[in-house]
Amino acid sequence: MTQAIVVHEHPGIAEVVINKPPVNALDSSEWHALADCITQLGAHDDLRVLVVRAEGRGFCAGVDIKELDAHPVRIVDVNAGNYRTFEAIHRHPLPVIVAVHGFVLGGGIGIAGAADIVIAADTATFGVPEVDRGAMGGGAHLQRLFPVQKVRAMYFTGAPIDAQEAYRLGALERVVSADALRTEALELAATIAKKSGTMLRLAKESLNGVEDGNLESKYRWEQGFTLQAYMSPDSAETRQAFVQKRDARFDAVPANSQNGNAS
Repeated sequence: MTQAIVVHEHPGIAEVVINKPPVNALDSSEWHALADCITQLGAHDDLRVLVVRAEGRGFCAGVDIKELDAHPVRIVDVNAGNYRTFEAIHRHPLPVIVAVHGFVLGGGIGIAGAADIVIAADTATFGVPEVDRGAMGGGAHLQRLFPVQKVRAMYFTGAPIDAQEAYRLGALERVVSADALRTEALELAATIAKKSGTMLRLAKESLNGVEDGNLESKYRWEQGFTLQAYMSPDSAETRQAFVQKRDARFDAVPANSQNGNAS
């Protein structure tokens, strides 16, 4: 575990808190630490439910772009840490509630999309800026939250949606004030924690088994395109522009572009 990940235990409940100012963007080692933490909690027989939330301005801005700009080769390790974290949540033997606020981006989408239940503060916004960051990934988990065409519009434009729209689309169990988010999440967790641990574990495995497709395989497919994207000069330009706080410049004319009308 790292200082970025803190666990509070309540009767039957483990509360996992992401706290890495300023935007909870985790580096490769921290993604692995989060995966390890969540996985290890599954072995606690006294637990019935997990709550994952965050401190600070927003829930999670995804991966640490500055780390990848300085060390592009770490994309493989970051990918592995993302995969392990989302799998640990989705395949966790216990129900996982994710409570989000502010920005929910990139890896934050993966965490929310892997969850069993999502509660949001009215300040929450959901987005996938991957195309603007020279990466791929997040589509499989976003499709667990939103309809296919909404996912594609979000992905291609990079435009986020707010908590009320996410609730309208059925992604959220409830929307509450930011001040009430932790209390609401823990109260819901306490309701679940009163149930039989055996029944909850059976229910989680059963529900995962009746889902369409394999979420982890879908995400693994996406990760292959992230590695392909990282081989493009455009990908490096997006990261450098982000770190340097400027607009990305794509000066090259696409190879298949032509003047005039197609014949």
